[in-house]
Amino acid sequence: MDNSCKSCSSEQKSSCGSEQKHSFSSAGADAAMAQQEIAITRSLSKIRNKILVMSGKGGVGKSTVSVNLALGLSQRGYRVGLMDVDLHGPDICRMLNLTGSLQPPKNPTDLVPTLQYNDNLKVVSLEYMMKNRDDAIIWRGPLKIQAIRQFVADMDWGELDYLVVDAPPGTGDEPLSVAQTITNVQALVVTTPQSLALADVRKSLNFCKAVKMPIIGVVENMSGFICPHCGQEVDIFSTGGGEKIAREFDVPFLGRVPMDPRIVVAGDTGNPNLAAGGDTPASNAFKGVVDAVIQRLPADKSAGLNTFTPLNAGCDPNKCGCKS
Repeated sequence: MDNSCKSCSSEQKSSCGSEQKHSFSSAGADAAMAQQEIAITRSLSKIRNKILVMSGKGGVGKSTVSVNLALGLSQRGYRVGLMDVDLHGPDICRMLNLTGSLQPPKNPTDLVPTLQYNDNLKVVSLEYMMKNRDDAIIWRGPLKIQAIRQFVADMDWGELDYLVVDAPPGTGDEPLSVAQTITNVQALVVTTPQSLALADVRKSLNFCKAVKMPIIGVVENMSGFICPHCGQEVDIFSTGGGEKIAREFDVPFLGRVPMDPRIVVAGDTGNPNLAAGGDTPASNAFKGVVDAVIQRLPADKSAGLNTFTPLNAGCDPNKCGCKS
């Protein structure tokens, strides 16, 4: 609103140009939001199962679980999407050794292509949209919320059996935005066995209850250490804490994954554990987690996908600005 409005009388303000500009701007924003809601609904209607991988604290291997879960599902022949909403610390592209960059669609009205890891796995991360991957993302809540909505609305996910969403630790903007944007999303909570991590994971489980998000189950990561020399297991962080808290909250326990130096090497080299194959305690544990997820969230292809019903059906385009 410009300075001329200060001299307008209350009667004049209803017809002054700056007041009209503000009104049109507000109407345009509402119309854009309505169109984005339609795009989000259309995109989600093509995805059978949505999984939010979250944790109460950092450093528990949540991204490692997300990557190996998505890879394991894709290796079973399922169509999988992996969405990295850890906007301040996106690591998914590096963990998968994806070096591509964002390619705008040929037609401005088309969806934006995702990164393709293999025939069955699509990936979206803020990192592949940045010119310099080492730049800091200095965003407040509204920008993060909008980015997550655009990840759903504007990216070409196509039809998926599973969408795995890797969130930052805690119960802040990102997991809340996912819970509010992605309908029917369910949580997979990652913890380590020690008491400090378990105290934080209780907050994640209570967050899920507060936002009414179903919980697929709990994964106990770094559950014991596999010695690379003798192959024996040592309980550095104790063990059994994840299973105990799953019983406490009456949610499924999906399995325990031991610490293994090969997992670190696999992530650093962009060759994650399950993709590398082999028959190790850690890779077998990840396969068990994948089995447990499939059992609880089967991708029944015979059931078909949801039918998309436009949100603007029957609305008045003169009021909302949409195109029926």
